[in-house]
Amino acid sequence: MAKSRYFYCLFLMNSLINIINFVPRELIDRRFDGALFSILIATVLGTLFIYIFTVLIAKFPGKGFPEIFNPLLPKLLVKPLLVFFAGLWCVAGGVTLLSFVDITLRYISPDSSPYTVVISFLILVCICCRFDSLSLLYGLEIILFVTLPLIVYGIVKALTNPDFNWDSVLQITTYIWHKPDLMSLSAATFSFSGYINLAIFNRVFHGLKLKHVWILGVEGLLVLLVTFLVPIGYFGTVAIERHVYTWFSTADSIRIESFIIERMLFIFYFAYMTLSLVSVIVHWHVGLGLFKGAISSTKKQSQKTERWKEWLILCLFSGVVLSLIWMDQYQLNLLGAWFLQIRWFGEMFLIALLFYCYRKVRRRGL
Repeated sequence: MAKSRYFYCLFLMNSLINIINFVPRELIDRRFDGALFSILIATVLGTLFIYIFTVLIAKFPGKGFPEIFNPLLPKLLVKPLLVFFAGLWCVAGGVTLLSFVDITLRYISPDSSPYTVVISFLILVCICCRFDSLSLLYGLEIILFVTLPLIVYGIVKALTNPDFNWDSVLQITTYIWHKPDLMSLSAATFSFSGYINLAIFNRVFHGLKLKHVWILGVEGLLVLLVTFLVPIGYFGTVAIERHVYTWFSTADSIRIESFIIERMLFIFYFAYMTLSLVSVIVHWHVGLGLFKGAISSTKKQSQKTERWKEWLILCLFSGVVLSLIWMDQYQLNLLGAWFLQIRWFGEMFLIALLFYCYRKVRRRGL
């Protein structure tokens, strides 16, 4: 049985990974069109969604979505739903993986073959995402313990650097009351989406009780503000649009004095490579669990059959990633934008489904 602190680890991992993903790009593209206001709205909505979702899923202790949906929803609806959401988690991990392959080729090893890099990552991810949920949570806690100080150090170095221009930040804040659009809201709320991994990880939580949910809202707000404003402080309100991976460009601009490694980029890359791979492992672990729930039969199957089933699903996930490796940065960004919007509506639909299941269980109890 997992303790409640592991839920905070899932949330923190998802929140931090958005610093390098599509979230800063989408917000910066709308820096004059309500991005700051969307961050404020997303903080309220994200915190509210976390509270509602955790209260509802706590009514089903030790159960994942397959165990909740199978007895409570129509049989013809359950399997397509589980396959659809397994696909969403596959894409969530896939876009993170593809982004980091592009970052590796762009900043670290431009002469390497993209297939060599992505296959190396895929082998590690496919092996690790088959671990049991509790082991992954233990590993996630250790990874955060190692990488979080490095990320905080990088942020502090960025904010205290004399090249950081506070005037650019103040200029952007004058656009705070501009009306946000759907895309900026979808991007900002993704920072709060770590809770949705309970779709499978709830199997190891029994009676999840969160205290001080507002802390998650504050943490998410701070991460979003840092994600959005720090690159603007370095590159200005106009020049920032020329950078694809704004935070890696920012890290590459920071010099570390009196240290073995002079460029902040390498420390930042190590921290986020580790965190990105763990994020993909977690997402594919959830996707694997949902897919297995969709194709499982009532008859008990041997361990060998289960292993073959897992590897076939992971080969399918890997095939999706390999089929998208040809995409350039603009097509990848477009894929990420579509994912962010579909994911947001999917989250709201999941909360509605959980509420329906809870009501059905309560009526049966009465």
